Amino acid sequence: MFSWASIKQNTVALSTAEAEYVSAAEATSQAKWLRFVLEDFGEEQVEGTPILCDDISAIAMTKNPVLHQKTRHISRKFHFIREAIQAKEIELVYCKTEDQIADILTKALPKDRFACLRGPLGVKSAKRLEGSVDV
Repeated sequence: MFSWASIKQNTVALSTAEAEYVSAAEATSQAKWLRFVLEDFGEEQVEGTPILCDDISAIAMTKNPVLHQKTRHISRKFHFIREAIQAKEIELVYCKTEDQIADILTKALPKDRFACLRGPLGVKSAKRLEGSVDV
C-alpha cells in the first residue's frame, strides 16, 4: 500500500538531504494516520511501516540527533520522525533512486524508464490499432 499526495512544502530546503528529511517526516505523518485508521478497523500493525528513502544522509539524520550542523535550521515539527522510528511505528529504508517506483507518479520520465517502472505497478501497455508501437 502507498499513499501519495502532491503538496508544496512550506519550507525551503538548503540541501537535498534536508528536502528528503522533510519529505520523510511528511510520509511519517501519513503513515501514522493510516496506522490509526487501520487500528480503528481492528487491523493493528505490529511491525513498523516501511518508508523508502533514496538519501543516505536523510536516513542518518533520523538516527543520529547529534548532527547539529545539518539539522539545526530544520523546524522542530519535522523531528517527530525520530520518535516514530524509536517507537518502531515506522522504518526508514534505503532504496536506490533507480528503484523508486513512485517516480512514475511524480516525474516526467523517458519512454524506456516509464516502461520499466510500469511493470511493477501491474500496468500493461494498451495496444494501439494495427502496427502500433509499445509505449
